Order: sequence, then C-alpha cells, then structure tokens
Amino acid sequence: MSTSVATAGGALTAREPAGPLTGGKLLLAALAIGLANFLVVLDTSIANVSVSTISGALGVSSTQGTWVITSYAVAEAITVPLTGWLANRFGVQRVFLTCYLAFAALSVFCGLSGSLGMLVLGRVLLGFVGGPIMPLSQLLLLRVFPPEKATLGTVLWAMTTLVGPIAGPILGGIICDNMTWNDIFFLPAAVALLGGSLAWLVLKGQPDPRAPATIDKVGFALLVIWVSAFQIMLDEGRNLDWFAAAEIRWLAVIAAIGFAAFLIWETTEENPVVDLRVFRHRGFAAAALTFAVGFGAFFASIVVIPLWLQQNMGYTATWSGISTGFMGVLAIICSPLVGGAVNRFDPRMIVSVGLLGLGAISAWRMGFNQDVTFWQMALPTLLTGPFMVMLFIPVTGIAMASVEPREQASAAGLSNFMRTMGGAIGTSLVQTSWTNSARFNQTELAGAMANGQQAIDNFVSSGFSQNGATSSLASIVEGQSVMLATLDVFGAVALCFGVAALLIWLAPKPQGPIDTSGGH
Repeated sequence: MSTSVATAGGALTAREPAGPLTGGKLLLAALAIGLANFLVVLDTSIANVSVSTISGALGVSSTQGTWVITSYAVAEAITVPLTGWLANRFGVQRVFLTCYLAFAALSVFCGLSGSLGMLVLGRVLLGFVGGPIMPLSQLLLLRVFPPEKATLGTVLWAMTTLVGPIAGPILGGIICDNMTWNDIFFLPAAVALLGGSLAWLVLKGQPDPRAPATIDKVGFALLVIWVSAFQIMLDEGRNLDWFAAAEIRWLAVIAAIGFAAFLIWETTEENPVVDLRVFRHRGFAAAALTFAVGFGAFFASIVVIPLWLQQNMGYTATWSGISTGFMGVLAIICSPLVGGAVNRFDPRMIVSVGLLGLGAISAWRMGFNQDVTFWQMALPTLLTGPFMVMLFIPVTGIAMASVEPREQASAAGLSNFMRTMGGAIGTSLVQTSWTNSARFNQTELAGAMANGQQAIDNFVSSGFSQNGATSSLASIVEGQSVMLATLDVFGAVALCFGVAALLIWLAPKPQGPIDTSGGH
C-alpha cells in the first residue's frame, strides 16, 4: 500500500459526504457487501473437510490435495496488503465489484476442474480476487453507513468474518456427504453472482474517487517471495518432517531473507507497496497483533475439532461441521449488544474478557474423553459465540480508530493480512503438534502398559483371534493417544488466548467512544 494511498483521504473513509445511504438502499447495500466478505472467508474453510473427497475424485493423495487450501491461502495473503494501492489506482467500488464478480466466475472455473493442476490454478486466481474483498468490504460498509451508525457497519463486517469459518465446515460436510465436490464451488458462485449484481445496482452512481498511484515493484516482488515461501513451508513442513527435509530448510532461508529484505526496503522506500508506517500507532499495532494471535488460536481450534471428530470419533463430515456451527447461534444474537457496549465501556476490557472467555472454554475442553457425547461437546461450542464477538468487534474498532483517516485503507489491509497469516500459522502449528503429540503419547502408553499380554489374552478368551486381539488393543491405545494429543492442543490454544488477552493492553486507552468512521 503505497503512500499515495494516503493522499486519497476521503476516498477511503466513511466520511465521504455523498457516500452514506439510507432506508432500503442502505439495507440492500449492507447485505450485498457483507455477503462478499462472508463468501471470501467461507472459502478459506469450506474445503477443509472436503480435501479427502476432492483428492479421491481427482485421483491424487490427500497430501497433494492440501494444495487446494494452500494455493488459495498464499494468493490471498499476497493480495490483501495491496488493497490500498488498488483502491487508489482504480477506486474502492470498482475494485470491489470487479473482484466480486470475478470471484463468481473463478468459482465456476474451480468447479469445472478435471485435474488437480487446473483446480490449483483456479484456487490461486480465486485467492487473488478474494484477498482485496475483505478489507474493501470493511471500507465500503463504513462508507455507506452514516457516521452515527458506523458501529453497525463494523458489527456487520465482524459478523460475516466470524460466521464464515463456522459455516464453512458445515456446508462443506453437507455438500460432500450429499452432493458432489464440484458443488462446493458452484453454490458460492451462484451466490456471488447474485450478490455482485445487487452490489453493482445499489452502489451505482456513488462517488468512487481515484488518486495517482504507483506500485513498488521491488517491494511487491519481495512480498510474493517471502509470503509464498513461508506459507508453503508451513503447509508442507508437517508432511516432510519439517527441517529434516532439505526443501523445508531452503524455504525457511528464502522466507527469512525475503522478509528481512522486505522490511528494509519498505521502511526506506518513498512509496512502499505496504505502508508499514501505520505501525507507528501503538493502538493499531497492539490491536493487529492481538487479532492475529487471537484469531490464530480460534481458527486452529475450529480446524482440529472437525479433524478429531472425523478421524477418531466416527463423525461424518456433516456432523463434524455442525459440531463447530453451534458457536454461530449466540454470536449472531450477541453481535449488536457487543457493538453497542463498545462505546460505553473500555473496548480493551471487552477484548480481554472475550479472549479470557475463549481460553476458559478451551480449558474446559481439556476435560473431554472418548465417551463425550455430542451435546456435551456442543455446550462449550455454543458458549464460544459471545466471547468470539467480544474479540472481533472491539479489536477491529480499536485498530481502525487508532490511525488517521487517510491511513484506513492501509490499516484495513494490514490488519486483515495479519489475521490471515495468524490463521495460517495457527492451523499449521496445531496440526503438526497434534500429530507429534499423538505419536509421542502412543509410544508412552505402549511402554507403560505392564499388562498388555493379559489384555490380549482377555480379548482372545472373549472370542477374538490373536491378530484381532492385538489389533483391538492397538486401536484402543491409538485412540487414547489421539485423545490425549487433542487435550494437549486445547491446552496450548487456551495459553495463546491468555497471551492475546494481555497484548491488547499495550494499546492506549481510547479517548472517548470509538468512532469507526474515522481515526482519532
């Protein structure tokens, strides 16, 4: 995001005089804009429970199938920070609508893919157009809502952001169990076409200023290099035994050198592609870091729970997705309440309480065992909703209100970039630690089993064959080791939430109510 972003000023804030809408037009605009953000966030998780199905249909291994997720994440992470430059060069609405409709077309392309290569290409292109939609949807919601109702815009954006990862596993599971994998892309394409057309109709005629903008080619190249290397290292590391593999070591070196060069270049370049100067605002830096750590822990937990349920508890893709969907019930109900509380209480306290609540729920899950019922598991998931909203809404308001109005595009892009990377890092680390912990626990349990032969003899006396008895005992040990590994993950996630609850206090206390329509 070049410094030319800063010159656009009013083009990128909610204070554009002719921008706010009223009545039914405002409702339709908010629905269409929020739907775009929902679809993009949904696409980051809808394929998570579908990798096995897609891999089987295309005749590739599950390891190769993970590129369906990786390719999208890499492309999205690269384009999110370019939001400011794109917004100034072509206009916020023009870029948003173009990406919106392109998202529909490329989703169809993905659904029509007949090979893994074609699907990965489609996912890369989908990530490119999906990345700018997240921050631009946030900016457009602030623009179309009148200043006195700007908090409602933030609430709507936060709701679509947090409901997407919840709905993704549910929809993905239902589609895989009852339809074909292609429909995972066809259905969002139809919704995107409808939403994009509606957005074009209601935003038609709205001011969409542009400003001269140049792109920092060197900075952009360095961004592509280090983000791609880092993301691929995260996703492939667990498959290649991390740094035991030469490929991972090389990727780590490339990512480290690329990141260092990127920081040096961007902090000295007059017109950087990513305006890191917004980090001079302590409120933004603290809020963005809190959001990254908190979202990383949250996203990691909603990735590992469906995996555990499908692989070790016998749940179908549909029911494993539903198990995480309960958090959306109270989240939707509580969002307006939390949005109103932001302007009456210290938002840092709301964020901290939300993160501590999420940590307490993760600690609660550490009491699970293999006999846990669906409803015993659903209760803490249901109670996650309010605490999740207490993180998403205030932390977004603190970040956006901490910067100057002319820096809001840069702030939105960087905040979303850090959130995306936080989720990617959290997911990779939790899956790696889950697998390693299960392997370690299995070895420990097997070594501590003093009466293993007696257990096998008991199985044989009950009618099992010798091989069957041995397999049954091994299955029990494996199940217990995975259960213990899952509890370890819940403990690590709880710790991350606790750390994030402290980080938000690095932000200064907001002076007066947070006005998300501009910076203070």
